Amino acid sequence: MPTLNVKTLDGEIKSIESDEGAVLMEALRDAFLVEATCGGAASCGTCHIYFENSELAGDQTEDEGYMLESLGDFVEIKDGSRLSCQVKTQANHDGALIEIAPEA
Repeated sequence: MPTLNVKTLDGEIKSIESDEGAVLMEALRDAFLVEATCGGAASCGTCHIYFENSELAGDQTEDEGYMLESLGDFVEIKDGSRLSCQVKTQANHDGALIEIAPEA
């Protein structure tokens, strides 16, 4: 089970576990780190995260890209930006640092 290090909006680092193949948003939501208002439909942006190592972020879906583009007027979009509802936890995420993005 991969363990991710999550930098909160307060700058605190919390370690969370997420089953391999599970949607990352669910682990973040269960740890009360993101709201995930839309429940994983890539339509709200409340689960926006930054992967410190953008190579671990993976490719954005088309809908996710549109949502991140619309968020760009309000928050910084980085190379490692993802909506955690669109990320499946992988073995190579073990030990990764992700940061919770500020909400728009």
